[in-house]
Order: sequence, then C-alpha cells, then structure tokens
Amino acid sequence: MDIVNSKQAPKAVGPYSHAVVHDGIVYASGQIGLDPITGKLVAGGIAAEAKQVMQNLTAVLNAAGSAPGQIIKTGIYLIDMTDFSVVNALYAEWLGDHRPARATVAVAQLPLGAKVEMDVIAAKG
Repeated sequence: MDIVNSKQAPKAVGPYSHAVVHDGIVYASGQIGLDPITGKLVAGGIAAEAKQVMQNLTAVLNAAGSAPGQIIKTGIYLIDMTDFSVVNALYAEWLGDHRPARATVAVAQLPLGAKVEMDVIAAKG
C-alpha cells in the first residue's frame, strides 16, 4: 500500500492521506473547495467550490500516477441538491467524454462549511 500526498492540493484537515494506492487502484480521499495556498474555502459559491474540488482531485490523482480520465467511480456530496445541475455541468466539462460510475447524495453538512465534496477511485497508470 502506498500513501499519496500532493503539494498541489490543500493539506488534509484531519488524520488521513490524500490517497492510498493498492494493487494499481487509487483511492482518493474527499476534497472540498480549499485553495491549496491559503488553506481556505474559495469564494464565489458552488461553481467556484466545485471547480476547486476538481482541481484538487486532479492534483491528487497526478501525484498518485493517475488522471481524471482514469476515474472508475466518483462520489459527490452536496449540501443542497438544487446545486446538482451546476456541479453536473462542471463535472461533465472536467471529464469530457469519460463517464465513470457515480453517486450523488445530499448531506446535512460538510467540513469547514463547504457546499460540495467529491472523492474518487481511479486506475493507476
């Protein structure tokens, strides 16, 4: 098992790694819309947060030897399902024609007041 932490993604806000790689599969921890430089949630609402989440996940996947086009499964967590269409459109733009399995669920709260969190499982290499 290999532990992965990316300097291009925000530091973990708890006792966990950005990702773990096991048997060629990357298990990436959830990312929220934290700016990796300031460590604070980006301003601008759901679209800005979702874009930052995807940038953070891309950095983690790259550090693990993977990429967004190798995502197998995504979990998306929203505090407000009325944000679904905005996040969905940005997600489709991020992945292009790639269509991994996915679940999107509403949650009561996310860390640090975030509006969206995503985690992924991806192939390595």
